[in-house]
Amino acid sequence: MSIERVKKYFSEFGIERRIRELEHSSATVELAAEALGCEPRRIAKTLSFMTEKPILIVTAGDAKIDNAKYKARFGVKAKMLTPEQAEELIGHAVGGVCPFGINDGVDVYLDSSLKRFATVFPACGSGNSAIELTIDELEKYSRPLGWVDVCKGWEAEA
Repeated sequence: MSIERVKKYFSEFGIERRIRELEHSSATVELAAEALGCEPRRIAKTLSFMTEKPILIVTAGDAKIDNAKYKARFGVKAKMLTPEQAEELIGHAVGGVCPFGINDGVDVYLDSSLKRFATVFPACGSGNSAIELTIDELEKYSRPLGWVDVCKGWEAEA
């Protein structure tokens, strides 16, 4: 099970007990915000795409991929993985996709839409889990290749 993989990954840092397993589904931004009692924009959603290889982009809950920015940054049209591809190539099923405990060879990027928050809530490998992380912790534990600006629809102020 994917959440077990994330727990094992976080145990390397001694933070596996911070994972919250929720009574209700957190598989969408809206459901996660409701289950966690936070604003939807503070949900750190992880989107999976195919470039020359699979990549993950972690964005704020209120951000949407801007196709022109994405193509300018990655050189290809934004093409999300199918649910089957996500599970196979990333190692987590849709609804629980996160940048932790993922398959080798998957590059992670963090979108600048996240920088306006003190803490955010990414999933932890299942459709009913999350962890609250500071932006510095998100960067540390997701081990991104870097920050990108590939989203639209969010406001710069917190």
